[in-house]
Amino acid sequence: MTEFFDLAVKYLPELFITAIKYTLPLAAISFFFGLIFASMTALIRVAKLPQNEWAAAFLQIMKWIANVYVWFFRSTPLLVQLFIVFYGLPNAHIAFFQSAWVSAITVFSLNTGAYASETIRASINSVPEVQKQAAESLGMTRAQVYWNVVLPQAARISIPPLSNSLIGLLKDTSLASVITIVEIFYLSQQIAAANYKVLSMYVLVAMVYAFFTTILSIGQHYLEKYTSRFAQ
Repeated sequence: MTEFFDLAVKYLPELFITAIKYTLPLAAISFFFGLIFASMTALIRVAKLPQNEWAAAFLQIMKWIANVYVWFFRSTPLLVQLFIVFYGLPNAHIAFFQSAWVSAITVFSLNTGAYASETIRASINSVPEVQKQAAESLGMTRAQVYWNVVLPQAARISIPPLSNSLIGLLKDTSLASVITIVEIFYLSQQIAAANYKVLSMYVLVAMVYAFFTTILSIGQHYLEKYTSRFAQ
């Protein structure tokens, strides 16, 4: 026990600094872009076909692309996606993804976007149709209905599952170690390889992840409590 305490005193500060410098930014940036992808995908999938034939055909194509995107990233393991982007695409002479950070942010963002789009889509569909009809009867355009009536309610409904997605993404960043990003799990592997304290180092890194996920969970609780004030 004393040996574990000594290891904690020695390595926990380094693990926390690495988490703040690399793990948290990776999760935050990926989640930000993931929400953008998710919102665009969800709006495309719930959009009604316009009467114009060409516009309807274009939207149908966009819906098909959105469906394929969601299907692919929800049907394949995140680890495989990382290997395809970081190791596979450069092998196909697509040099843009030779950067580990670009690859990780791309994959984490697209993966998060695929799952979060289902959350947002379900939240949008949960808003009663009668509210949309009532807003249209007041002279609102379809865009105004979504912006002023549907999206504010959908945002409140989607907060709990999206918060869970962020927490899951923070933990999933540990997979970035397989493409050489020095986040906290990668660092713990390097330290364990040097001092041979494998179990102790993995317990320490688990404690760091647990600390940050607990902070996010507390933030989620208060955010839900705040937004629940606007529930009907």
